[in-house]
Order: sequence, then structure tokens, then C-alpha cells
Amino acid sequence: MRTYDFSPLYRSFVGFDRMAGLIDAASQQAAAGNAYPPYNVAQLSENAYRIELAVAGFSEDELDLESHENVLTISGRKEASADNDEAEYLHRGIAERGFERRFQLADHVLVEGAELKNGLLVVSLKRELPEALKPRKISINDGKLIQAKPSGKAKAA
Repeated sequence: MRTYDFSPLYRSFVGFDRMAGLIDAASQQAAAGNAYPPYNVAQLSENAYRIELAVAGFSEDELDLESHENVLTISGRKEASADNDEAEYLHRGIAERGFERRFQLADHVLVEGAELKNGLLVVSLKRELPEALKPRKISINDGKLIQAKPSGKAKAA
């Protein structure tokens, strides 16, 4: 696996510290080669997303979801069961190891809910922009320039 040094880019970008951290995290995760458990990320509409994680063999009690500072962390801890000790396995293809998978969420993306069905954990996400960030229409006046007076009141010029 090839690794990249992004430090020269950091000297050129001002105020993009968070972006630099994201690039570092993505490159480290790719270098680790962690592919368990497999997952899908789907965009359902402009503001709706879904993460599907294959967690066969895990119950709801063994899964933990946490969203903190734009990072969604999904972890699974498999409890050792007594009935597995009775059988002698000739082949074990179903992974029962614990895992932790992190997803970096964009600003204003919130977790709406999660559902475990048929070995698939489905996490619903929604982007909710605050009113201050939504586009707004600005009306054009009828040719009169509006200037502010020192008292804070506006007068037509």
C-alpha cells in the first residue's frame, strides 16, 4: 500500500485544518486495509443518506452506535456463547470478531435512526441545514438606494 505525505499541502491552505485531518484519517484508514464488516453508503435524495452494514451474527445488544462531532462510530462486541463450545467446527467462515467502523459525516448531517433486519444494520441519515445557511431571496428596491443613518435608521437617497 502506498502512503502519501500531505504536509506540503498544509502550508498552502489556511483555515482548512479540519479538511487536513479528514485527509489524514482517510489515508490511514485506507492503509490499514480494514474491510470488516462490509458496508454500503447510499444517497436516497439530495438530503437523505443510508449506511448499510453487514453484521450477520450480531444482536442489537452487541452493537453500539455513537455520533459525536461529525463522526458516526459503529462497533460490535461479540459475546462468547456456551453453545459454540459444544460443536467441533470443520470450517468457520462467519466472522464473530469485534469491530469498530467510523464514518465521517458532513456538517449538518444527523443520524435519524437505525434498524437491524436480516443481518443488515441500516442507519438513516439526513442533512438539515440551519435557516441561516439556506439560500434566501433578496428583493430589489424600486431604484432608490437605501443608506443607513448614524442613528441606525435608514433613509432613501
